Amino acid sequence: MKKVLKIALWTFLSLVVLLVGAMSLFVYKVKYGFPVSYETEIPTIDFPKDKPAILVFSKTTGFRHGASIDASKVVLEALAKKNNWFLYQTEEGGVFNPEQLSKFSTVIFNNSTGEVINDEQKKALEQFVENGGGLLGIHGAGDNSHHWDWYVKNLLGAEFSHHPLNPQFQEASITLDTPVDSLLAKSLPNQWQHTDEWYVFFDNPRKKGFNILFSIDGDKIKPSGNMPLLASDKDFGMGKDHPVAWSKSVGKGKTFYTSIGHSEVAWKNQNFVQLIENAILWTQH
Repeated sequence: MKKVLKIALWTFLSLVVLLVGAMSLFVYKVKYGFPVSYETEIPTIDFPKDKPAILVFSKTTGFRHGASIDASKVVLEALAKKNNWFLYQTEEGGVFNPEQLSKFSTVIFNNSTGEVINDEQKKALEQFVENGGGLLGIHGAGDNSHHWDWYVKNLLGAEFSHHPLNPQFQEASITLDTPVDSLLAKSLPNQWQHTDEWYVFFDNPRKKGFNILFSIDGDKIKPSGNMPLLASDKDFGMGKDHPVAWSKSVGKGKTFYTSIGHSEVAWKNQNFVQLIENAILWTQH
């Protein structure tokens, strides 16, 4: 009987160790991404002369929002057709070179997570924005897996902490703030409902000079992201003023970020699609 209990105890402890190890590996991937090689081969792109060019970058080395990325491609293609844009969608970082970037009007980090481009490519993107280009970030592009100071300072304005876990997805009223540019709010209602995974940041980007376009009432969601043994200090939110979409002028360029867009559900919401369309058009003016 003692032998059976001993075997059962060791089996239980082994399972606990494996579980903790798996969870730790998951947390590491979310926070840092897994090391990968960086693509440096410059692609061949035939840029039309009569269309604004949009670069959609969906590479991930961290958590992959696969359903959202897949859904976005169809919607963005439709928006490109509607607005006469040339859309170049890729997960290859070789396109982040000064010559080709200069031919785009806007770059979209489409739920791109982890360290996805090398230091030279990051510098090329920084210069692209500061010289007049536009940079958009969608949802996962705002997690803390990028480890890029310029990116945090000029696109996010705050460091990501966590997202709610119980429940992970919650409905909230998205409310229009005072838009810095009416184009960003064009055809959008003052308030609309949406269910998403609401990111919690350590700071409010409003305090860093970002122009808040939409926010939710953070006091009306359950923000706790506590994970026993792994992250037990995430039982907090951003308070009543919880921004979910904001913008900034950076040098001669513009940046826009929204934490909306975890799943394919967002791309079925016409208000969210309108928000993305507006943001792209805004970066072109």
